[in-house]
Amino acid sequence: MTDKLKEIREKVVASLPKKVKVKDVEFEGPFLVVYVKNPQELANADIVKKLAKDLRKRIIIRADPKSLKPKDEAEKIIKEIVPDDAKITNIFFDEENCEVIIEAEKPGVVIGKGGSTFRKILKETGWSPRVVRTPPLKSKTIDSIRSYLLSVREERKEILKRIGENINRPILHADKWVRVTFLGGAREVGRSCYLLQTPNSKILVECGINVSGNQPPYLYIPEIQPLDSIDAVVITHAHLDHCGLVPVLFKYGYRGPVYLTPPTRDLMVLLQLDFIEVASREGSSIPYESQWIRTALKHCITLDYGVVTDIAPDVRLTFYNAGHILGSAIAHFHIGEGLYNIAFTGDFKFERTRLFDKSETNFPRLEALIMEATYGGSQDFQPSRKEAEENLIRIVNETISKGGKVLIPAFAVGRSQEVMIVLEEAIRNKKVEEIPVYIDGMIYEATAIHTAYPEYLNSHLRDLIFHQGINPFISESFVRVDSPSKRQEVIDSSEPCVIISTSGMLNGGPVMEYFRALAGDEKNTIVFVGYQAEGTLGRRVQKGWKEVPFTVDGRREVVKVNMRVETVDGFSGHSDRRQLMNYIKALSDKPEKVITVHGEEGKCIDLASSIYKTYKIETRAPMNLETIRFI
Repeated sequence: MTDKLKEIREKVVASLPKKVKVKDVEFEGPFLVVYVKNPQELANADIVKKLAKDLRKRIIIRADPKSLKPKDEAEKIIKEIVPDDAKITNIFFDEENCEVIIEAEKPGVVIGKGGSTFRKILKETGWSPRVVRTPPLKSKTIDSIRSYLLSVREERKEILKRIGENINRPILHADKWVRVTFLGGAREVGRSCYLLQTPNSKILVECGINVSGNQPPYLYIPEIQPLDSIDAVVITHAHLDHCGLVPVLFKYGYRGPVYLTPPTRDLMVLLQLDFIEVASREGSSIPYESQWIRTALKHCITLDYGVVTDIAPDVRLTFYNAGHILGSAIAHFHIGEGLYNIAFTGDFKFERTRLFDKSETNFPRLEALIMEATYGGSQDFQPSRKEAEENLIRIVNETISKGGKVLIPAFAVGRSQEVMIVLEEAIRNKKVEEIPVYIDGMIYEATAIHTAYPEYLNSHLRDLIFHQGINPFISESFVRVDSPSKRQEVIDSSEPCVIISTSGMLNGGPVMEYFRALAGDEKNTIVFVGYQAEGTLGRRVQKGWKEVPFTVDGRREVVKVNMRVETVDGFSGHSDRRQLMNYIKALSDKPEKVITVHGEEGKCIDLASSIYKTYKIETRAPMNLETIRFI
């Protein structure tokens, strides 16, 4: 044990009640873990909070593994303690955290009055209970992640110890400066990647890929070589242009932590696996194999919104809701002891949507903001959400009346679920006749992950699901397409329907089969509800191309586009120009500098100029490979 840990152990023992028997104290990732032989004696959370405040560390109290009941015996005890009407559906043990996770249809019954059942479980089994509501849809991804992390728990513990030691290493340089180098995503949409540096730390924020052109960020520059010189990787959300190349970092030598929210971790794994599977199927080069996705997963450390966490000797990270997709976060970095504060918005939505609350504007301090400019152009105004929904319903009804099919290319995460909720409500309220809404691609699995994290959804949707008994995600109107034969059946059917399928930009996935089969019939309609990047087939069709090249089984053919082409703005998970400007106005602490990224060149420059003129804040729209010094 290091001298620092010995000193901390002495403080811990002195601060805790005498009856609490401390077995060990260790750094594990960003946490200080205190192992005790009798954790039930620490039911008073205030003691732990005071200790965390005194030590200025995030503290986890765990039972000494030797004091835990065997899993089979513990599960039997739990089932005897918890009343049957709780309707337990699953019990699994998180040995890494000495927790037992109890899935139940009625979590309140598992908790018991005033937490009485919780305390009894802890006392009789030694395992710390955590209850979650049984999700209505089963996620294979979440189950696989749990199983995998359980299988590598010993290796992961060693990884976390090493990360913890790195975070708590001595500060070597007394110089005070902060700078950011833009490795991708500057004056472009795609391959977001930024290097935040201090004299003592290197933090890589995002590591995405430009999916339309398979372009990676500039990962070969001297500042991040070797890759293991990076202290941490921070991912704001799971879209591939922000996380698609994280496994490449591990393939070429990185062995540090990846910080992200729990839903982002699960969605990231889902999208990365699909990315390499689609690339392989289409004969494209694959930047990494699935083993590197698993390696990255072993190094993931999940953080909830609002939790301040040390990630380097002089850097603390806090995630805030970004309102973009499930688990999306604004990453706020507190550097030094009050030296400087900088936030990266990632992609964000400054408007309440069907799924999420609007992005957070209240930060304790903020000297610099690096923000997206996807819709930062002077004319980039989107209709209201209500207007967008009415437009979609009108188009669906007009197409159905002609006996046609509506094809909606959509990103598996975010837009698909928004559209699903709108269509479900419209059918339930008789605004659209009862037609099947086919769900193809990863959308079903992504939706299952949404149901596993209700705490990340907005309060209205939670109330609808938990108190009104209406769960739009599991409506009978939705029909899952889970095989090629089912897909062909949908295509061949003469009945009108709606098809929501990936990918959202017509650049791969099952939507391509639907488009190829339906494009020639003028009764059908394709509706774009999300951003279409330059160079994608989606952008070409959106622009009005009547003939588009297609590759089928390795041979080229031309597909005639006779179907109706519509774009329904307003469903985007990005803020439009008005919302971007209003976001700066609404910030509780006005930044000294604003940097615009993640937008086409003209939009980044336009937004930066407008923010400067309106708010008199220094702005920049950097190019890739530029470095900006902030202090």
